Amino acid sequence: MNFKTDHQIVLASASPRRKELFSTLGVPFDVVTSNVEETTVQAENLRDYVREVALLKARDVAKREAGKTIIGADTIVAFENSLLHKPKTEEEAISHLLKLSNRHHQVMTAVVIISPDRKEETFVEVTNVHFKNIPLELIKAYVQTGDPFDKAGGYGIQTDGVLFVDRIEGDYNTVVGLPIASLFEKLIALDIIKF
Repeated sequence: MNFKTDHQIVLASASPRRKELFSTLGVPFDVVTSNVEETTVQAENLRDYVREVALLKARDVAKREAGKTIIGADTIVAFENSLLHKPKTEEEAISHLLKLSNRHHQVMTAVVIISPDRKEETFVEVTNVHFKNIPLELIKAYVQTGDPFDKAGGYGIQTDGVLFVDRIEGDYNTVVGLPIASLFEKLIALDIIKF
């Protein structure tokens, strides 16, 4: 479907997956990535953490893109109240996946909408992901593909990581990185896009 907008929309994300999901709305938009250091964020809980990171990224882009509507997002994987960042080494990727094997975890995606008058709307979507029991050899083979290294938790549900998933409770697109149905509702409610 194609919707209308009289806003200049900027997606503040380098993620090709978010770009692809946002494209489903059929409205024109630009992509501008932030230059912030996410590790500076402190928060009392993981829901607040992911929201603060998304705000940090969106605000950074908003400073450079005056008069435009900015949409930012951040996705984290939470396992037993701890954060599983994007792995930096093969060992860390294997460790992440061994932790998740035969257990469930949460994927949280925070979305920020900054309007041209700098009003901010945020929301956080949470999806529970249940993993199958994954043999170590399969984990090692997956890590060898290089796929885990740009993904929170060390797997991509939209790539070969889907082979590890037993079931999910919630929005699949939250796990991919942009809960597009909820974002669509917000954009309609804020009169940023129209039928």
